[in-house]
Amino acid sequence: MSHSVAQEEHINVKGVADNAFAEAEARVNITEKKAPALGSAIAFPTALILLAGFAYSIYLFVIGVIAADVDEAGGVARIISGSVMSLLVMLLMPCLAVISPGQTSVRQFFGKYIGTVRKTGLVLVPPFTNGKKVSVKVHNFETSELKVNDSDGNPVNIAAIVVWQVADTARAVFAVEQYEEFIKAQAESALRHVATSHPYDEPGPGETSLRGGTDVVSAELAREVAARVELAGLEIVEVRISSLAYAPEIAQAMLQRQQAGAVIAAREQIVEGAVTMVEQALNRLEDNDIVSLDDERKAQMVSNLLVVLCSDQRTQPVVNAGSLY
Repeated sequence: MSHSVAQEEHINVKGVADNAFAEAEARVNITEKKAPALGSAIAFPTALILLAGFAYSIYLFVIGVIAADVDEAGGVARIISGSVMSLLVMLLMPCLAVISPGQTSVRQFFGKYIGTVRKTGLVLVPPFTNGKKVSVKVHNFETSELKVNDSDGNPVNIAAIVVWQVADTARAVFAVEQYEEFIKAQAESALRHVATSHPYDEPGPGETSLRGGTDVVSAELAREVAARVELAGLEIVEVRISSLAYAPEIAQAMLQRQQAGAVIAAREQIVEGAVTMVEQALNRLEDNDIVSLDDERKAQMVSNLLVVLCSDQRTQPVVNAGSLY
């Protein structure tokens, strides 16, 4: 029995390893490399030579046609020479490529990746290759506003702006289907994950709130998006939260809670100040021997002063013209 269990475990482990190996083989493992290319100093004279050769091939073809019409010797040879030369020029013309600043050309030779051209201007690339232009400029987009639950279970609406650029053109072209759509989907997924990991407000010990720790949350979000899009050769420049609010269904309740908290904090400060003022008033009266009050009168005076100082509205004084006792 133990032998069969061990054998079954071995088969399971082998199956998992085979699946992992198959997944690794299925993923495109490619990195950018420099493609052989010549700059404008050689590409421009080459373009002039090809244009001159194309013009000369047309001239030979026309002369050959005229000579063939009058049965002149060499007319057919000129037609063939002109046709061959024009065909050769047409085959070599794609070797000239114009690359603008901020653009690259990913070159393939019959489907095989041979490198990326990052030179700008008129460049001379290997013959019989085709290229795909990939922009390496800085891009940015804003995610759609997502409705997620924070770590306390409160629904919030959140959106972010992602600034990115292509770092590895080979991975961007060959590792994923559409890298622009890929980064948008991964950014929203990372935003959703980060938003559910933090409370919207009032963080506990060692926690960071979405509203109070925007810089920390943005840095965490940038790291997570960068890790998700690394396989596509994309680099994250910056991620910033652009919109953050409670969902409409609880926004009013949360606003009332915040207002209640603000009122309580204000009341605490008012009461603390009032008590300090009452204490100072009693001490001044006793120190300067202005009036001598027993405990009952002190309590009444404290009560009156606290009412005056802590009341929301103006109090109406009552003047006592009689004796204190």
